[in-house]
Amino acid sequence: MVPFFLRLFSYTAPVQATPLKVGLRMGAGLSSAADTMRAAEAACDQCLDALGGSGSVDTAFLHFSAHHVDNAGDLASVVRRRLNVKNLVGVSTVAAIGGVSELEGAPGVSILAGTMPGVTAKTFTFEDLPPLKSDEEVASPETVAAISETIGAAPDLRMTLLLVDPFSVPLTRMLPAMNRARSGKSPIFGGMASASNTPGGNAIILNDRVFRSGGVGISLRGSLHVDTVLSQGCRPFGPPMIVTKAKGNMIFELGGRNAIEVTQETVLELGENYTQMLAGGLFIGRVIDEYKGRFGRNDFLIRNVVGVDQARGAIGVADRVRVGQTIRLHCRDAVTAHEDLALLLDAQKLYDKPKGVLLVTCNGRGRRMFGATDTPSDHDALAVARAFSQTQGGEFLSKPGKPFEPQVEVPVPLAGFFANGEIGPVGAESFVHGHTACLALFRDP
Repeated sequence: MVPFFLRLFSYTAPVQATPLKVGLRMGAGLSSAADTMRAAEAACDQCLDALGGSGSVDTAFLHFSAHHVDNAGDLASVVRRRLNVKNLVGVSTVAAIGGVSELEGAPGVSILAGTMPGVTAKTFTFEDLPPLKSDEEVASPETVAAISETIGAAPDLRMTLLLVDPFSVPLTRMLPAMNRARSGKSPIFGGMASASNTPGGNAIILNDRVFRSGGVGISLRGSLHVDTVLSQGCRPFGPPMIVTKAKGNMIFELGGRNAIEVTQETVLELGENYTQMLAGGLFIGRVIDEYKGRFGRNDFLIRNVVGVDQARGAIGVADRVRVGQTIRLHCRDAVTAHEDLALLLDAQKLYDKPKGVLLVTCNGRGRRMFGATDTPSDHDALAVARAFSQTQGGEFLSKPGKPFEPQVEVPVPLAGFFANGEIGPVGAESFVHGHTACLALFRDP
């Protein structure tokens, strides 16, 4: 037993409180107001509410419809001031996306804002990148080094986002060069502006600068984890085939036979339903990694069949093709696109719920693919909500027997835009796509 006088001088060290780890926080906002200032303020207020009234945002992604293009500078100014944002990137779109809504044919401003402790951002414009006039320049060590420095490539690079004008940026050379320049497996993600179909009609934002051509980018490094989902929404049919004769974008022979004849035979094997299956077009899926023993849905890069040359028995593809590549025919329809996205999102449910989601979807999806032409379908945004919602959705029958779905909650902050070409990874490299839904899911490391 310790004597009383010794206990008077005994000392017990206080228990040290473990500091709370402050991780990634994100908030999203969407406004359909036609007035640019009102729309910007409303979307910013929603972001701030989700962030607990935080007065400082590290990075914000801004998307705005054609209704706000002429006021893009004022829009950027309001967002920067209201969110006190350090890094702002923005793009004009035919439809802004927020929560579970896709504002097709309507005014829209959507924002995904994040407070990202431990994350550093490097912004750049395409003016900062070296010009690429030949394929040799794409692969040169000097070019790769210059691009790597511009985009901030490093071992802790988590994602590079690109927002591009479709009329002034040739990505056919730049994107392969950027794939070489990045570090590790960090994805290159983003899309092309879609608010206008004429050169100079779009607007792209980097902080307080507005561009009517070119492109901007932002690289995120550090304490962040980014998962990407890319749903090409195509169904394969027929066997895998080897390209045995090709030049440029033309395939002359498949397995040593006339390419048109092989394609026709494969299509006819679909039976009487082939016209319905090919209503959405005929596509070629090119295998990315030829060393794999088996090829699944994520192993093919989907490209349009753009024409045929009957005289030479060749089919034209919207990409370069080389001898030795493995291809497979694909078709696209709403059912396949719906099932593909749902399946890919199911896999993401195995992980923690994301803190925020950036959705870039093709302007050929939405109501053009999934819904009536006079009403928005909200399909891709709803698919994300269903995947992470705590409540079970699903179709129910109303009394007249018409399927309906209960209102879906907004389980994660989500914003995005309809693109005129989506940028996302297939395998280890990123490509420009069409008719896809691309998602970046932000999580703590």
